[in-house]
Amino acid sequence: MTELLSLQGLSQTYVNSPDMAERIANLAGAKYEETRVRAVNQVSFDIAEGEVVGLVGESGCGKSTLGRMIAGVERPYGGTLAWRGACLEDMTPDQKRQWQLEVQMIFQDPFASLNPRMRVEQIVGEAAVVHGLIKRSERRDYVADLLTKVGLNADVLARYPHQFSGGQRQRIGIARALALRPKLIVCDEAISALDVSIQAQVLNLFEDLRAEFGFAYLFISHDLGAVEHIADRVAIMYLGRLVEIGSSDDVFENPRHPYTRALLDEVPRLDRRRQEFTAIEGEIPSPLNPPPGCAFHPRCALAQDQCKGDLPDLKQGRDERFTACLLEHEVRA
Repeated sequence: MTELLSLQGLSQTYVNSPDMAERIANLAGAKYEETRVRAVNQVSFDIAEGEVVGLVGESGCGKSTLGRMIAGVERPYGGTLAWRGACLEDMTPDQKRQWQLEVQMIFQDPFASLNPRMRVEQIVGEAAVVHGLIKRSERRDYVADLLTKVGLNADVLARYPHQFSGGQRQRIGIARALALRPKLIVCDEAISALDVSIQAQVLNLFEDLRAEFGFAYLFISHDLGAVEHIADRVAIMYLGRLVEIGSSDDVFENPRHPYTRALLDEVPRLDRRRQEFTAIEGEIPSPLNPPPGCAFHPRCALAQDQCKGDLPDLKQGRDERFTACLLEHEVRA
């Protein structure tokens, strides 16, 4: 498959400097200092044409931040993002425009991601007109066709977002992403705010659209069942770093990293009835003060002294699986 997106050491750091009041207080002896939060830390992976990559992790691990950088909503703090072989820093204006059009995002909250003052026809079709993909005179028919593809009737063109249910709003968000004819769609928890029955419908819609148009997806979710259903490959993220990447079948059938195993142990399955639920011990460490070595070691039952001091790299282990675990690397050695 042809590579669309390539990330090499992509990072995002948020810097919070003391405000005016805090700087004045520092003159009186206070000790307000600049704080830095590394939300995404040295992330590297590729996405090929037509491929679905699931990005999984607990809330606060940096999944959405990574998705926003890929979609161009945020600029990376460090590392390299390349689209169709062209690095972001070296893109010509035409290449940057192509990246911005061909990567679209579906946001988590269908109630907050649509402009309440715009009608559906404007929400879905205006960007296509602005970017010259269609003429303004063609907008109505173009949007009506897109709404039909996502399972809505064309007679809703003149309605406002408040007149729709959550599932219908998310379909409008999907139609808006389709309007710019993307090659990669970043789905940021796109089904988490929906009822379970609606989640299944939207997942099936994603698969139907992929079959029809050949889209690639970055499917960001904490719902492992949904990821297992739709993804070709799965990337597991913890505290801003990737800890395991592999094919969906391999990761779900035989997880290598202790964190991945702990996540999968929490998923209810019919073949494991009456199994006692065991949550992952401890809390996610603060990104303001991450632990040294492997960030998961304070919660890992298998952690050794070496895990507390050495930061494991994401590299190939057994069965060609990429993991960031010292124990996994030692077994292979």
